[in-house]
Amino acid sequence: SLSSMKDADIQEIAEVFVDKRYAGKTIEELKAIAAAYGMPRFAATQIATWLYRQRVKSIDQMTNLSKANREKLSADFEIGYTAPVEANRSDDGTIKYIFAAGESFIETVYIPDRDRATLCVSSQVGCKMNCRFCMTGKQGFKKNLTATEIINQIVSVPEFEKLTNIVFMGMGEPLD
Repeated sequence: SLSSMKDADIQEIAEVFVDKRYAGKTIEELKAIAAAYGMPRFAATQIATWLYRQRVKSIDQMTNLSKANREKLSADFEIGYTAPVEANRSDDGTIKYIFAAGESFIETVYIPDRDRATLCVSSQVGCKMNCRFCMTGKQGFKKNLTATEIINQIVSVPEFEKLTNIVFMGMGEPLD
């Protein structure tokens, strides 16, 4: 119960509950959520499997969790994956996907090759470098993407199962 928890533990759980999307949560964050709902710790591993291996779109699809626990999980959270808002295919098979990232948009590029399939993901909206020759730099830096926004780019492209490489886009200094 919350009354028996230390202030630091309560603060940590509160931070986990700020972002109402399961996608992007670590196993430790999922354990904190499971504990807060009175679920066994192993439920966190089950949730992670559904999120990151099965890529479910709905908590109701997590069928190895009881219906009561799925209802608890659905009350406060959503999965959080979103489809690209646009896809542009070039003649060589490269596909540029556009995803919403809050009030802005980001690019994700799928590059097929003979024996490889690479996905270039964004880690930021805009760029801090302000290079004179670069359009992204001229737009200025808006924000770093959340783990949810980065993971969403990977699992939400139709080619997810074909991917052999994932790289970060070269906008200034990714993850600076």
